[in-house]
Amino acid sequence: MIVPGAAGEDLSGKSVLVTGGGSGIGEACARKFADLGAKVTVADVNGQAAERVASLTGGEAWVVDLSDTRALEELSLDTDILINNAGIQRINPIQDYDPDTFRLVHRLMVESPFLLIRAVLPGMYQRGFGRIINISSVHGLRASAFKSAYVSAKHALEGLSKVAALEGGPHGVTSNCISPAYVRTPLVEAQIADQARIHSIPEDEVVASVMLTESAVKRLVEPGEVASLAAWLAGPDAGMVTGASYPMDGGWSAG
Repeated sequence: MIVPGAAGEDLSGKSVLVTGGGSGIGEACARKFADLGAKVTVADVNGQAAERVASLTGGEAWVVDLSDTRALEELSLDTDILINNAGIQRINPIQDYDPDTFRLVHRLMVESPFLLIRAVLPGMYQRGFGRIINISSVHGLRASAFKSAYVSAKHALEGLSKVAALEGGPHGVTSNCISPAYVRTPLVEAQIADQARIHSIPEDEVVASVMLTESAVKRLVEPGEVASLAAWLAGPDAGMVTGASYPMDGGWSAG
């Protein structure tokens, strides 16, 4: 019997860069990949969080503001696996949505992944191996009201991932998206107050009445579930898996 996380997903000798690695999905990925033998770099704007996860995983911390995309334009990175996970959420109707906030979301969640992919591809091409894993969202496949910046950014990330797959394929580089529904993370917890305000309901009703209404499986996704799929996509059994988007949404996108 093959046990997930055993020999089939051995990442010994590989290096991984995880953005937004200081908490949530990013932290779960850093821990999972370290358990599988990879050398982990934890990138996060929160230096204390990055250092904490780096210490837990025996890795390195990279304290960086990925929304400062000008500073990333000449970047060169040497890593076998890139996990684009950093993101934020801001909720408001379009007519009330602050244009600078819209631009911030797109810098962090579209421009930054583009620039990081651009920075890692030369080394991946030279080695003939690379794995790009973009943490998208069910909102990269479906829309929800009041999330114009987030939904459009995740749709763009899905497209960027497919282009990277087509260009990287001849060089041994794969690129895929993981598209979860609401994951039990600080980002989701921070949305509850905003959702309650927008929908005029108590905060304790938000998860059941707003977040889980479209999902056939009525629970939040756990960060470790996303990390487990990311580990498989990074491993040797996924060499022919590229240009794909893997929903992890409890059936939300099936309808």
